[in-house]
Amino acid sequence: MTRYRLQRWRNRAQSFSHAMPADVADWLFDPSSLTARLIRHCTGSFSVKVLSQGYAQPRLSESRVLKMHQRETALIREVHLLCDQHPVVYARTVIPVSTLTGAQKHLSHLGNKPLGAVLFSDQSMQREEMQIACLKARQVKLLTADEIDVWGRRSVFKLSAKPLLVSEYFLPELFEVSK
Repeated sequence: MTRYRLQRWRNRAQSFSHAMPADVADWLFDPSSLTARLIRHCTGSFSVKVLSQGYAQPRLSESRVLKMHQRETALIREVHLLCDQHPVVYARTVIPVSTLTGAQKHLSHLGNKPLGAVLFSDQSMQREEMQIACLKARQVKLLTADEIDVWGRRSVFKLSAKPLLVSEYFLPELFEVSK
């Protein structure tokens, strides 16, 4: 079993922006829809590939930021956001079961539809402060290059005051497409 180092999430004021490349910072701190930006950015097609989706207990840091009880389950969805069939972002969404009621019930049936399109079209959407982390590629699911830095951000979104957590990791391929 692979053991992963704890991800250390920081708010923008605490982030290590001095070591952060400018092109990375531009993506990390952009408050607009990542989906919309990727659609504009991709030279060809944009798509979403679902890697996994199911009910499980979130990681401890995820439970804490969502103010969930330790043994509470959530719907966890992991996807790759693709430009021209190449993964450029790995995203992990944690949706507490209590959020999946009423108008938000449809969040459990997104399939290959981008979550960002749903979030940013909802008039009730509120986004809490972003947190930033830098980790080695081996810590991000499905990456094997050990020593490459991967920058990520996460935010709690609220739809009709119901929370969900979206973590997005910007893969090195995103910046290769940018050049």
